Amino acid sequence: MNPWPTVRTSFSEACEAPVGSDGVDAGEKGLTYQAAAGEDWDAFVERTVQDNCAGVECLAGIPGSVGGTPVQNVGAYGQEVASAIERVRAFDVEDRAFVELSASECGFAYRRSRFNSTDPGRFIVTRVDYRLTLGGAPTLKYADLHRAILEGRPDGARPSLAEVAALVRQVRQSKGMLLVEGDTDCRSAGSFFKNPVVTEEQLLRIAEGSEKEPPRFPAGAGAENIGRVKVPAAWLIEQSGFAKGYSLGAAGISSRHTLALINRGGASAAEMLKLAGRIADAVESRFGIRLEMEPVLVGF
Repeated sequence: MNPWPTVRTSFSEACEAPVGSDGVDAGEKGLTYQAAAGEDWDAFVERTVQDNCAGVECLAGIPGSVGGTPVQNVGAYGQEVASAIERVRAFDVEDRAFVELSASECGFAYRRSRFNSTDPGRFIVTRVDYRLTLGGAPTLKYADLHRAILEGRPDGARPSLAEVAALVRQVRQSKGMLLVEGDTDCRSAGSFFKNPVVTEEQLLRIAEGSEKEPPRFPAGAGAENIGRVKVPAAWLIEQSGFAKGYSLGAAGISSRHTLALINRGGASAAEMLKLAGRIADAVESRFGIRLEMEPVLVGF
């Protein structure tokens, strides 16, 4: 029996039952949110922040719907939905039945799940349950976010979830990663390439191919990431000769973020992929790393 109360955001119902510890830090309580797949993701994040529930505040400002978040294991600024998802309800096209998959059954990894890897096209997500911490501390693992949010806080006071979410949206807008009317840098699918996770041997080769020391970040939890690190794809792209604002006809790179490929107006999908291929070829030629796309192609 789940001792956490449930908030059904699609029906605006909430239970006020007592909450047990069940993996929550002492003194903290939790809520399980049941969000319909078609709900707007950013609106859902804002709802949780207003409820003072921690767990997805760093994922504010990401366009799209709730149902897409488990497919790619959406993540940004030190958080991934995998750390908050309790279960996913979906329709199994093969068995023609509704199923409920636990987080462990979803096969989450960096920008990956069973929905986009081992079982693509098999499941239609209809609801996602997120287990969040009521009154929990915001996640401040991302160095730039941590630095920015703590500026002007000499007393060390903990920032609110709302403050962190608002700052995340500001950062995303500064990089052209927030939907803003009239902003041409917003004509993108977000980060076009995944940050490659590499071995120490591959990292050494990257270092040998550049005059600068490559930045690196933890690859994440999991046995598959032991001895591996994450290298920013944006850095690899820039070191391979592609700067912000680069264009190839009507397709181009955002003037504010190297990872965002934008349509300057009238570019076809084939033209966008031509640019992506040129970038990936250059990175592979210089560093021996083939960048992997984040967007899913339909009809190709």
